[in-house]
Amino acid sequence: MKPGSERAELRRILQEALDRASRVLRRRFGSVSIRYKGRANLITQADLESQATILALIRRRLPLHDYRAEEKACRDTGSEFVWIIDPLDGTTNFAHGYPVSCVSIALLQRGRPILAGIHDPFRDERFLAEAGRGARLNGRPVRVSSVPRLSQSLLITGFPYDRNKRPGYYTEFYRSFMVRCHDVRRSGSAALDMAWVAAGRADGFWEFNLNPWDVAAGLLLVREAGGKVSDFHGRPWDGIASFGHQTLASNGRIHDAMLRVLGPRL
Repeated sequence: MKPGSERAELRRILQEALDRASRVLRRRFGSVSIRYKGRANLITQADLESQATILALIRRRLPLHDYRAEEKACRDTGSEFVWIIDPLDGTTNFAHGYPVSCVSIALLQRGRPILAGIHDPFRDERFLAEAGRGARLNGRPVRVSSVPRLSQSLLITGFPYDRNKRPGYYTEFYRSFMVRCHDVRRSGSAALDMAWVAAGRADGFWEFNLNPWDVAAGLLLVREAGGKVSDFHGRPWDGIASFGHQTLASNGRIHDAMLRVLGPRL
């Protein structure tokens, strides 16, 4: 298969996976059984069914590809292609009937994201990115915002699963940004947060202790939309294992200002 036709086929499979998983989430919404992986970490039947649907497609169409998915599914044979999958990002929202959730899928080649898709089934919004070819929302190009200063920005954040053990630590960052920007939001879906930064709906996002499946698609979306992603010291992520441990995504213009707020408090 020629490189161009191979990439086109990978795009088709990504879109099909997003379609199938989104149908699962729409069908399951409002009627879910919940199991706890931790005090604040839930899993629903929708997570498992969505993941099974995505993996069945990849295994059938791309049997030599590896994958890592949130719900304890991993194939690691050393393939140059690795799919990073969050079958339901925003599970707590979903479990409570709060319609802010999505499917998030990225494809890495030799450790670099080359394709990414995030689908919000409740707004019917699909964010897609391809390395070197930009980011799109429902087929239309998107760019990060042009907001030049932190004082003019709208930010998004989230709190990690250990928030009950370190509430003061995490809320201190929230307080520090709150007094320096227009306002701060919390959606409960890191993948959507990064997609919204890519689309210019928010100007920056920070969060601790995320996982690769939470952020791999968002990483490519923000980059291809002209933004910047780093850890809290301004360093780019170095390999899949580092994806999400410290996540700062912005329009690029306010990135350094956000780093100055984060750095002294780490």
